[in-house]
Amino acid sequence: MSTLLEIKGLTKKYSAGTIALNGIDLQVKSKEFIAVIGPSGAGKSTLLRCINRLVEPSSGSIEFEGDRVDQASARELRRVRSNIGMIFQHYNLVNRLSVLENVLHGRLGYMSSIAGMFSRYSEEDKKKSIALLHKVGLENEIYKRADELSGGQKQRVGVCRALAQQPRLILADEPIASLDPKSSAIVMDAIHRNCVEQGIACLVNLHQVEVAKQYASRIIGIKNGMMVFDGPPEALTDYYAALIYEGKESQMYAGGEQQDRRYA
Repeated sequence: MSTLLEIKGLTKKYSAGTIALNGIDLQVKSKEFIAVIGPSGAGKSTLLRCINRLVEPSSGSIEFEGDRVDQASARELRRVRSNIGMIFQHYNLVNRLSVLENVLHGRLGYMSSIAGMFSRYSEEDKKKSIALLHKVGLENEIYKRADELSGGQKQRVGVCRALAQQPRLILADEPIASLDPKSSAIVMDAIHRNCVEQGIACLVNLHQVEVAKQYASRIIGIKNGMMVFDGPPEALTDYYAALIYEGKESQMYAGGEQQDRRYA
């Protein structure tokens, strides 16, 4: 598999002095399904938002398909973002619009400003968006307003919106944090199944270790803004999970071959 995303020395420092990310190095191959785990405040959301520059990094480089995202102009960034889908924890839907219209917003990056302003979507885009909604079990909700849906249904709309972009990479930021177990399983199944079927790489932030192990081909552990684990699900033993969530950030690192690594 080719390298889709390469991050080197990524750092994010806020004006108050908080260091959210501290020298992250990460490579993502095409078609990988990666779960990012770690305690609240570890830097997981900041990492994902730096990748598409919803948050501006302080230093380091982000390269997506050979393009330097961190140096991209506004026009270049719009093109890059059209290939990176985003699924948000709190859905980010337009409540007054229909389910279908929210999904079609995933096509805006491919349209002119005028066409987007007047919602001039092609019939082909409409057909594909409806097909996506059928695929995630929302065929009876297509023309409902978004604010009439349950949380799990809203998140499935968010999944469809990201898929409608036909992206190369999806960033899913805590997509099941606000959902009950049944809805969580439906949403994770929808994300994983569609990414695998369409060959889309995915970085998904999760709190639940067992969910990460169930779906991911690779798990990244982040604590205090540093990457402290990188390996396959079977390498994430209870010992390493405890270190990520409870231990000192300087203790252990696991790669493809489990090895010690100490941080200053």
